[in-house]
Amino acid sequence: MRNQVLVCALAAVMPLAPALAQQSSAPAPSPSASSSSYERMQVSPPIRRAEPPAPNASAEELEKRGDELRIEKAYMDALDYYRAALRKKPNSALLYIKASVSELQLRRFPEAAKDCERAIKLDSQNAVAHNNLGISYYGERKYAKAVKQYLRAIELRPEEASYYSNLGAAYFSRKEFEKSVEAYNHAVQLDPDILERTARNGIQAQMSSPEDRARYDYVVAKLYAKLGDSDRSLQYLRRAMEDGYKKIDDVYKDDEFATLRKDPRFTELMNAKPVPIPE
Repeated sequence: MRNQVLVCALAAVMPLAPALAQQSSAPAPSPSASSSSYERMQVSPPIRRAEPPAPNASAEELEKRGDELRIEKAYMDALDYYRAALRKKPNSALLYIKASVSELQLRRFPEAAKDCERAIKLDSQNAVAHNNLGISYYGERKYAKAVKQYLRAIELRPEEASYYSNLGAAYFSRKEFEKSVEAYNHAVQLDPDILERTARNGIQAQMSSPEDRARYDYVVAKLYAKLGDSDRSLQYLRRAMEDGYKKIDDVYKDDEFATLRKDPRFTELMNAKPVPIPE
């Protein structure tokens, strides 16, 4: 079964937006719809639009219909079908993971955590379940617990960039900036686009203070400069200045910016001195 990663933003609730992972045998949404690009999470109203699950439907039929409803963002309906499938197939870690995805989309973090815990009891080596449990804890601002789960997910699947990005977000919320930078660095080494898919309106925009946002911008600018991505580095440097980063002059001495400093656009940006955007 192929594992898929759906990158979402828990924008209105979380200071930093983690990447939500799910295992699914259902067809993925088209790239223009969501899964390969960042999108703000659309939370369905707590109403049901689909017909109730048929009592005589098989677990597989119920699961498939739940997948379809989840893709349609009918999360409450999807949960009805996943719960019905679980009554027929109670030892399926995958079904609990799928239920947790819908719970997270609805920002029902305690319920999502319970689903993830049940999945882990059935399959303790499932990295997706640990990652989603970390997101559940993150949503409740239990950052230490989130870190623990993200680290476990990374231990099980160290090639997954989104897990490092989530870990960086949790460390950032704990003001452990050096660890955050290290985690983000791992993420962009594995996938240079990972932060772009969870950027401005997700990770960055919902931080608790302008200082945090500005610092995040500067950190990401350094990461992209180190990767040799001048365009993105300059983009985030501008954001850092617009967010009022107080140590912007560090750009002249930080080694990561050595090459960027030779770019005429860098000189132009620094001379322009973008005015901080008021809150």
